[in-house]
Amino acid sequence: MRALSIAATGMLAQQTNVEVVANNLANMNTTGFKQGRAEFQDLLYQNISVPGANSSDSGTVLPSGIQIGAGVRTASVYRVTTQGDLKNTSNPYDVAIQGPGFFRIQQPDGTDAYTRAGDFGLSPEGQLVTDQGYTVAPGIAIPTNALSVQINAQGQVSATVPGQTAPQVVGTLELTRFPNEGGLKAVGNNLFLETPSSGSPQSGVPGSAGYGTLQQGFLETSNVNAVEEITSLITAQRAYEMNSKVVTAADDMLQMTARLGG
Repeated sequence: MRALSIAATGMLAQQTNVEVVANNLANMNTTGFKQGRAEFQDLLYQNISVPGANSSDSGTVLPSGIQIGAGVRTASVYRVTTQGDLKNTSNPYDVAIQGPGFFRIQQPDGTDAYTRAGDFGLSPEGQLVTDQGYTVAPGIAIPTNALSVQINAQGQVSATVPGQTAPQVVGTLELTRFPNEGGLKAVGNNLFLETPSSGSPQSGVPGSAGYGTLQQGFLETSNVNAVEEITSLITAQRAYEMNSKVVTAADDMLQMTARLGG
């Protein structure tokens, strides 16, 4: 019976939906996390009577026809890239992006990754690094005797050292944009990689046209809305339950058919 397989695809789709919601809720407190949203597509149809086909020799046509769907499938898990709230940490090495853009990170193998999480620190050599110890491009070294560090909205990093009244510029943070941010590949540790779908990276100075500004002493929080996720969870749970009831109903009908045949 076709209803069994159709309902099974619905249950699989809602299972994926619940998994996406679970991941969103699990990352409610993850710095720079972007909410995922499952999107679905209907499957191929069996055309028993094609709409518009001739219904008589006189030229009349079927107004709608008969098309039986085969169910549903997960088309994608779309990443919602809206801005998260900014949280004050008062840590001079925490930097939040207000607006579009990603920090470029140099991984140990020499390849580039990208992140919205600006919870940075210093390496033993004084390099600005992520919480995993990866270098923040383009590579900024803070003097070991620095008394204070300032990062302005345009990404300019300055350090005040003993014997100098004016801060000295030690580097400038850059931001990177992509034509399709939803096409980036998430690899964990708050990092994303370029893919053919994301398009080529485009670097620029914070605050310039099309790029966000930086806020020192702040972190961007997750953009997950707990109320919205709980609502989605309940909806997915009910949809899964209704599909399971279809399986039960189809099984009962098959049992009745089997009894009649016996």
